Amino acid sequence: MRLFGYTFGLMRNAAEFHFYLLRRVRAARLACAVAAMLVPAFALLWGTALLAQAQGKTNTLRIYSIDVEGGQATLMVSPTGASMLVDTGWPENNGRDADRIVAAMKDAGVTKLDKVLITHFHVDHVGGVPNLVQRVKVGEFLDHGVNREDSDITRHDYAAYIKAIGSTPRRTVHPGDTIDIPGLSVIVLAADGEHIAAVPGVKPEPNPWCGSEPKWELDQTENPRSAGILVRYGKFRFLDMGDLTKAKEIPLVCPDNLIGHVDLYLVNHHGFNLSNTRAFVDAIHPRVAIMNNGAHKAGSPEAWQTVHESPGLEDLWMLHTAEDSDAAHNSPDALIANLKGGSDGAYLKVVAHANGSFSVMSSRTKMTKEYAAK
Repeated sequence: MRLFGYTFGLMRNAAEFHFYLLRRVRAARLACAVAAMLVPAFALLWGTALLAQAQGKTNTLRIYSIDVEGGQATLMVSPTGASMLVDTGWPENNGRDADRIVAAMKDAGVTKLDKVLITHFHVDHVGGVPNLVQRVKVGEFLDHGVNREDSDITRHDYAAYIKAIGSTPRRTVHPGDTIDIPGLSVIVLAADGEHIAAVPGVKPEPNPWCGSEPKWELDQTENPRSAGILVRYGKFRFLDMGDLTKAKEIPLVCPDNLIGHVDLYLVNHHGFNLSNTRAFVDAIHPRVAIMNNGAHKAGSPEAWQTVHESPGLEDLWMLHTAEDSDAAHNSPDALIANLKGGSDGAYLKVVAHANGSFSVMSSRTKMTKEYAAK
């Protein structure tokens, strides 16, 4: 009996050991199955993290002219992924303009703005700041200093801007200052009514169009105080002068052209005839121009004609059909982001290369036009 009991004990222990082994094998198989499911998931997460880290980094400069209905919001993303927004559009409208800026940022693969430059303190340029800072982290604000316009609305918008930026770093820019955007050269040409004496790397040339240019009176608004910049990426050159008006355009190009030629010109003041003197536009000799007009704002026939006739101009793109103008002073539909009777919000996207070549794409049609290096 003892032998039987001992034998039975061994058999029972063996059975328990067998079941133990089975449990371990099953556990191991389950662990392998779980690992097989988790490894791709972890790989996807890791890949996504790496992709996110690389977002925004290309070998191109990307420029978005965003539809803010006749205001300005121009996003630039450098080859290193560094970003700068010039102006923020209008306030309110349920944050419409801030949302359109965020949509352009998403297309560019950036989630924050390293710099925001406010050209001047009119509502269609600075008004969108309160909405923007609720949606996007901004590294630094730049502007020309203080409001210079004696009007209640501009004082209100300037105060709203100061309140909205809170403790975010803020810097006053002056002509000749540079703005640090890795991968780009950005120099301030004008600010607070003053202008640069010379642009590094540009040899001033006599401007033959100065003699026929009338003497323009200086208006007392914020417009002539606009901060304007020249952006260079390799051989590519982009000019954005905000709402600079005629009396302040002329000193930059007369008697000598201090700016030189540019590849892309954001038409001054949305294409108002208060800006865009022939002496200025012809001197900078743009290959392509973008007019950030609204359906019923700016896009003046006189300014459109001056830019359109500029020597060497290949195309004049527009953000909207200028509905208060005529067909002869609107670009072809293919070069207009938002057509009369259509939906709003389409942007123009420029992709520039260091050799000077670039393209312009309309987000409405997805049509891209290439401009070869020269």
